[in-house]
Amino acid sequence: MIRWDVIEGNLPLIASKLLEHLALTAVAVGIGLAISALAAYFIRGRKRLVGPVTGTFSLLYTIPSLALLAFLVPVTHLSFLTAEIALVSCTLFILTRNILAGLAAVPTDALEAADAMGYGRFGRLWHVELPLALPLIMAGIRIATVTTLGLVMVTALIGFGGLGQVMLRGYNFRNDTLVLVGFVLTVALGLAADLGLGWLGRAVTPWSRARGT
Repeated sequence: MIRWDVIEGNLPLIASKLLEHLALTAVAVGIGLAISALAAYFIRGRKRLVGPVTGTFSLLYTIPSLALLAFLVPVTHLSFLTAEIALVSCTLFILTRNILAGLAAVPTDALEAADAMGYGRFGRLWHVELPLALPLIMAGIRIATVTTLGLVMVTALIGFGGLGQVMLRGYNFRNDTLVLVGFVLTVALGLAADLGLGWLGRAVTPWSRARGT
């Protein structure tokens, strides 16, 4: 199934689509994190808003990617924007849920100590709550990144998709090598992202390891 001459002849294509795959994922997770952070900041403590906002994000998460792309194409056409809207919408529920859960898990005594030290709402959030919520936030980023790496494949149907386009090209030309290369590299990216972000999460939250020990 593997022909090394085919891989060698298609290296420029494979390399460019690998970079495109990473770019689509990074942009989607970055925008999703920004939107989720703002949403979590404004709805936390407002119980009447938490349900509708997280429910909307949950609905977007459950919409099949193909259906969402089919809905967007007539509006935003076959564009990078279309691909990113679909990908970002799938990150919002995961990231917002984990940010809210992380902030809710901050111990009450830590909040009281921050208030006693004179921190305002933003100062307490930045210096106390976010560091303590970081393990759950990093876990959300890890899940969202791995999920998005897989979903990027679907956007090959609108002319993007990174490694999904390599697989689609192989399928169209009955080239099993390209199909296998696209699949293996996508799985490898997912594993690398999972392990790498898991290590990063432990590295930036050493206090959580100490507490666990």
